[in-house]
Amino acid sequence: MNPFGIFITLALYYVFTEIYSRKRVFILNPVLLTILSIVLILYLSGISYDYYNESSRILTFLLGPAVVSLAVPLYRQREYIYRYSRQIFAGIVVGGLVAIISAVLAVSALGGSEAVARSIAPKSITTAIAIGVSEKISGIPSLTAVLVILTGIMGNAAGVEVMNAAKIRDRVARGLAMGVTAHGLGTARIILDDEVSGAVSGLGMALNGIFTSILLPFLAVILF
Repeated sequence: MNPFGIFITLALYYVFTEIYSRKRVFILNPVLLTILSIVLILYLSGISYDYYNESSRILTFLLGPAVVSLAVPLYRQREYIYRYSRQIFAGIVVGGLVAIISAVLAVSALGGSEAVARSIAPKSITTAIAIGVSEKISGIPSLTAVLVILTGIMGNAAGVEVMNAAKIRDRVARGLAMGVTAHGLGTARIILDDEVSGAVSGLGMALNGIFTSILLPFLAVILF
């Protein structure tokens, strides 16, 4: 097996994680810098994305078990989550609606086309679900995939800092904010700070994916 993709990904992420741990500035976020660096390396070296993707396939495979592992903190914090189940449910409904409507309104305000608005509407759910929803509402699946990834990166890079600046301290609120808006990458970031917030974020990510996939095809009739 060609180790190029695995080596370059892990090496860059390790270096940028070390830098970020010393100076915690959101612009130095290791996920963001690793992605940008890989893009730059592939562009300058002329190495194709297919070659990189094939050589890092094991990392893609490991995403599945990584997502499943989010069930561990969810199980550990099940009593805490049950205690705030009503608030969590309300947060998913409101957060999911705001994520959809605000994205569509932003595109309209900036003069974007309806196709772009349809593509951005499912940006706050995981890529696999978002692509399917985008196809169903006549969006552009490839554009949706890019927007979902960008949303996750921005949430991972700046979500915690924004909540800290806004003095949002409640653990459930912080977890919901990251999971409902920035899905997997947001959850991966918040769980490093607090297991309760991470558990709520993982639950919010999963339930918002279901909620959005059911609601958006019907909501699209009103919005577009």
